Amino acid sequence: MRDHILLFVNGRQHRVSGADAFIPLSNFLRERLALCGTKIVCSEGDCGSCSVLCGIADAASAKPTFKYAAIDSCIRFVYQLDGCNIVTVEGIADNEKSSGQLNSVQRAMIDCHGSQCGFCTPGFVVAMTGMLENDDQPSERQWRRGLTGNLCRCTGYTPIVKAGLQCSQNRSPKINECFPPAPMVAAMSGISDDEIRIEHVVGEATQTIYCPTSLEQATNFLADNPSAKIVAGATDVGVQFNKGFCHSEIWMDLNRVSALKHLKLAGNAIVAGACATWTDIENLVEKRLPQFYEIVSVFGSPQIRNVGTIGGNIINASPIADSLPFLFVTGAELQIVGKSGTRKVNINDFYQGYKTFDMQPAELLAQVKIPLPSNDEELRLYKISRRKDLDISSFTAAIRMKLDGEAIESCAIAYGAVGPVVLRLPETESFLIGRTFDLNTMEQAGYIAVKEIAPITDVRGGDEYRLQLARNVLKKFFHEVRAAGALA
Repeated sequence: MRDHILLFVNGRQHRVSGADAFIPLSNFLRERLALCGTKIVCSEGDCGSCSVLCGIADAASAKPTFKYAAIDSCIRFVYQLDGCNIVTVEGIADNEKSSGQLNSVQRAMIDCHGSQCGFCTPGFVVAMTGMLENDDQPSERQWRRGLTGNLCRCTGYTPIVKAGLQCSQNRSPKINECFPPAPMVAAMSGISDDEIRIEHVVGEATQTIYCPTSLEQATNFLADNPSAKIVAGATDVGVQFNKGFCHSEIWMDLNRVSALKHLKLAGNAIVAGACATWTDIENLVEKRLPQFYEIVSVFGSPQIRNVGTIGGNIINASPIADSLPFLFVTGAELQIVGKSGTRKVNINDFYQGYKTFDMQPAELLAQVKIPLPSNDEELRLYKISRRKDLDISSFTAAIRMKLDGEAIESCAIAYGAVGPVVLRLPETESFLIGRTFDLNTMEQAGYIAVKEIAPITDVRGGDEYRLQLARNVLKKFFHEVRAAGALA
């Protein structure tokens, strides 16, 4: 068992132990390595000023190679980065290939006047470089969508997008060319499967982080330490930690448990390990399930989706979690594991109240199986928020319906942000089954729906506003289905 993290930054190896392993990566880069190009602004993963590229060894590749993606370093802990190569804005122009010359993104930002105050610029440069790792010539639409995780308040996005389009014409070397992966892979050879346990003393308390590599190790540790704070993507825990709301003496990071990262289409279902990222899910469902793709594609930002997990969204148990209405109406099956064995729970039976659910302290969510709607069913998913990108929902809904001619044969409806948990609407569903699918039926259903929910007023919307949405979304569903049928 190791007592340290082996981390690479711009190709240079760092052995990290003790207190340094527990801090956010952004702090480690700035305070320990003096790499101050990485900026800290919001400490919430919203602004993207702290963006870095995180490279992970590609186990599926026949030769040593790293896969790179942009992440928010302010909400990623050092202990989550064993074996990773972190590339900062400094590394983009200081590597074996560049010889200190600006890369194509940096040059284009200058040529196109893509920076004014410059505080956000390093994050933009990193995110744009990351985009070019996977696509040599992104379209303007792709640039705009790909930069939703980077906030600029003074320059404006037009010159930045113009810079992106320009740098597409002059490709810089890929990151694997700039930082050869072979030496880093060799350094990790023989130790990548090690369990890691790091401790450091804070006052009279000892803080512990445990990083298992197998599900068995994780459940054994949790059985002995049921109060341990579990971390996967850390996109929420990282924010709480930075704001002083999250404290624990014992942590367990699931980031290295490969058995929790699988993702595939199996028959007529999506089978996802609890640590499958939203980026991977987004890529999987784009063609197969476009309704869910549209929700996932505005789930946080690219930097969030690159590390955020489906299991984290479920276990966080928020009534505004964007994935939950869809999981409710599909009847997703959760696989729960503990030292004593495995059990399965339908997600509709999982939540018992606000932030409480059917799971014992020594259990883990291991897998989610999502049955897909059949081709003769109508599925619509809705997210209402104040802005389209990188925003928390004011109201969410999922409606799944099967029609037999003009009659409603079956339906499932789930609303979010209208109670302490995401809610199925059994009375509304019961009313609809067997009735004619017309506007009058859906209007009547809307008045039944509002009796099944209890929204509150908060900063994202008033209770009356949410009640109106709850009524109107059923009419919207009717018009969308009818319009799609007419076009077909």
